[in-house]
Amino acid sequence: MIPPASEPSERSTSATTKRNWRLPFAKWIPGYQRAWLASDVVAGVTLAAFAIPVSLAYATLAGLPPHCGIYCYLFGGLAYAILGTSRQLAIGPTSALAMLVGTTVAGMANGDPARWAAIASLTALVVAVVSAVAWLLRLSALMSFVSETILLGFKAGAALTIALTQLPKLFGVAGGGDHFFERLWILGGQLPQTNLAVLTFGLIALGLLLAGDKFLPGRPVALAVVVLSIVVMSVTSLEGAGLKIVGDLPQGLPGISWPSLHVRDVDGVIPLAFACFLLSYIESVSAARTLAAKNGYEVDSRQELLGLSAANLAVAFGQGFPVAGGLSQSAVNDKAGAKSPLALVMASVTLAVCLQFLTGLLRNLPTVVLASVVLVAVRGLIDIQALRRLRHVSRLEFRISMVALVGVLLLGILKGVLLAAIVSLLLLISATARPHVAFLGRIPGSRRFSDIARHPENEVPPGVLIFRVEASLLYFNIDHVRSLVWENILAAAPLRCVVCDLSNSPIVDVAAARMLSALSNELAQLGTHLRLVEAHSQVRDILRAEGLDESVGFFGRNLSVEQAVAEYE
Repeated sequence: MIPPASEPSERSTSATTKRNWRLPFAKWIPGYQRAWLASDVVAGVTLAAFAIPVSLAYATLAGLPPHCGIYCYLFGGLAYAILGTSRQLAIGPTSALAMLVGTTVAGMANGDPARWAAIASLTALVVAVVSAVAWLLRLSALMSFVSETILLGFKAGAALTIALTQLPKLFGVAGGGDHFFERLWILGGQLPQTNLAVLTFGLIALGLLLAGDKFLPGRPVALAVVVLSIVVMSVTSLEGAGLKIVGDLPQGLPGISWPSLHVRDVDGVIPLAFACFLLSYIESVSAARTLAAKNGYEVDSRQELLGLSAANLAVAFGQGFPVAGGLSQSAVNDKAGAKSPLALVMASVTLAVCLQFLTGLLRNLPTVVLASVVLVAVRGLIDIQALRRLRHVSRLEFRISMVALVGVLLLGILKGVLLAAIVSLLLLISATARPHVAFLGRIPGSRRFSDIARHPENEVPPGVLIFRVEASLLYFNIDHVRSLVWENILAAAPLRCVVCDLSNSPIVDVAAARMLSALSNELAQLGTHLRLVEAHSQVRDILRAEGLDESVGFFGRNLSVEQAVAEYE
């Protein structure tokens, strides 16, 4: 943690926390150390150098003018520095968000560039609102609903989709199509029309970028490639050979304005914004936690919702599109020595200077170089080693990851994101709906009990059946539990006692409590007694409210499996 400038009293510390809990900048600024300034300045300039080519590329991926990507970095970083809790997280456009916006807005804009830009800004505004509402409702735990398994497949599918949109630019052909396999088919048919000058230029740029990524990690190699390509285009006649260039970029800082469209004017903007929000939050918090663990501090996952809300709100008013904290750009910021969010401020200042004085230098930038930048950037989204490891560890989860990958390829980025969330929820519900029920036996030579299925050598007390549900008991899984328990009761009859160990059931709802009550009554008719042991405090409250203390007897916190079994041995 950043050390405070002085040691305030406990009372003043508490008061300060209550006043500034929404404003992280009011915490790190007073504790800022002068020795960090040089590192933050260098990191900010380095991040800006990285951001220029990447933001230009991602803006074109989103179907927007290249300068819109720079606006995203300019405004998003400034706003996040006020409300974000990560010291190294860099906020800007990401490949997945850019692709999501580009493929979805294409069907809403009807070919009108002005409407396209307005919808993109409106999407960022809705993302900001959704993030703020999620913060208000304390929904930061939603990250847990999308598993890493799902994300692994989704990212790979997104990377393949993004790469296929850039390959026509690399080959110098028109491309086309609305979905992955349609694009692949069209590209295959256009390969005989490949422009060799464009392909050669692009392959050289790709080679330089890949070499820089390997031998000069964390350095602004992409910027050097961009500068070199501009010089080459300026002193040669390659533009006449079919190489397209970015063209003139607007000079000066962008104006601040409300998006010209309203939500009611655009069908589909809300689902798009929700998908962007889900992607941006998961990507941002994952990157923030990774960097925080590396640098020895913690991030506030809930406060990150406000940080993302502020960043997207600023971008919406600055003619940009949805932003997030990407791992690649954040890694650049971290490796360059960023010590605090001041690095983001310095990056924004550097970008503002570039917009004011240097936009003319970017006119001759070939678009094939931007395509090469995107291709190298999305390469990191496909983690072959992780997929192989997942296949070795769990075939089921590997198949789920492949479902997410294929879903993105078949349905597109937007529906692929929603599919990932739905699959994650279904996995959670499925696991909870059919929990493992362990039937216990005494470990030889001890007073402890464990699962007989895993340890057949365990001793089964005569006339006693002991079971433990390895999950909460809820209305949608009680039939499964009841069926398994009765199957074992009938197989082990006659029984004097059935012991239900609730130590692994932190939640028992009213329906489950009534199921246990009914089970007690049914067993009583067979001359068998039901005992409940090791229930959590809140579970005991529910059970007592349903009157189980009268039907099954004492089940206080001190009653163990061994004690209950001893009564009937």
